[in-house]
Amino acid sequence: MLKSLTRNDWLLLIGFSVIVLILPWALQPIGAAYPDLLQKFAIYGIFAIGFNILFGLTGYLSFGHAAFIGVGSYVAVWSFKLLTMNVVPAVFLSVAMAGVFAFLIGYVSLRRSGIYFSILTLAFAQMSYNLAYSVLTPITNGETGLQVRAIRQSAAVSLRDGDVRIIDQLFGIQEIGVPITNLFGMKMSGYPGFYFCAALLIVCFFIAMCINKSNFGMMLKAIKSNQNRLNYTGIHTRPYLISAFVISGMYAGLAGSLLAITDPIAGAERMQWTASGEVVLMTILGGAGTLVGPVLGAGLIKYAEQKVSSWNEGILHNALSFLPDGVEDFFVGLFSFFVGEGWHLTLGFLFMVIVIFLPGGLMEGARRIGGAFGRRRTEENTIGEPAEGRG
Repeated sequence: MLKSLTRNDWLLLIGFSVIVLILPWALQPIGAAYPDLLQKFAIYGIFAIGFNILFGLTGYLSFGHAAFIGVGSYVAVWSFKLLTMNVVPAVFLSVAMAGVFAFLIGYVSLRRSGIYFSILTLAFAQMSYNLAYSVLTPITNGETGLQVRAIRQSAAVSLRDGDVRIIDQLFGIQEIGVPITNLFGMKMSGYPGFYFCAALLIVCFFIAMCINKSNFGMMLKAIKSNQNRLNYTGIHTRPYLISAFVISGMYAGLAGSLLAITDPIAGAERMQWTASGEVVLMTILGGAGTLVGPVLGAGLIKYAEQKVSSWNEGILHNALSFLPDGVEDFFVGLFSFFVGEGWHLTLGFLFMVIVIFLPGGLMEGARRIGGAFGRRRTEENTIGEPAEGRG
């Protein structure tokens, strides 16, 4: 698989890694360099990369991936409550359980294709949300959410109200104050938490790159291109689809575990259909089928969610203070519909513009700009050549 990677692929991986690692400095000018937002960039970048393996490569649109991010969160929190606050078991258990859950859902849903597949995944996601919200309250703690607690002093205390942390107690790890997730002693909060998520984002990007360049990835692209033709040639596509669905679900489970690692709580709201729709927007905005596009889309949406939603009329007045009073008031009144609680209007407008003018997402825009500069440079070189040289 590694042999299929070209020099340009390795350069892309190195460039992507460098950019991700310097984000705390690169994003300071736009006010996005604080750890909480950086963690979300990395986590939802992983989520979008995994979703793109299914949607971008095979063309199967799932509206149920929030179920896997929810499963990953719940499993991670239970790992903290039962085993240890070390994040390693939580990550592995979350990815494994999300993979099993994805196999069960994919085995049923992939019996259909097109809109019927999408509706089935949406139905499974909503069933999972309702189960977590009400039926499985002893496991999920319902609408309150599942949280990490101090180690209980008596077996009479419910596991929801007191933890056991068998491994931590076995090794005599002392617990002081509020339990905090750690990586062999290094707390997973602030910038250390971001760099842990960033390292996993780079690993996930590398795996997605290998899949994209492998024979398995080529088969997924062939399914997207013409699945019926593959079936007519005797190729059984269902195993490839299930594999892609499971891999995509494992990515989502990893993202869910990282959400619990950076904020040790799991709630049913992470499994709502809006979360599934969000990752679709991320992938389409960035560029479905590309490697970098979904990460860009995830960063753009999370930035808008955190920053644009925090703008108010006072900020708008300061930004437009150079205008005459009457004009300033008009534009402040107009733009106020698109910020604060109305930030979804900004996102919807941006999505509409990109779908209409850049169907390939932000990556298509980047390619067009690069192509325009390339053509201009070629024309300048041609004009500068002597006439006999052009002949």
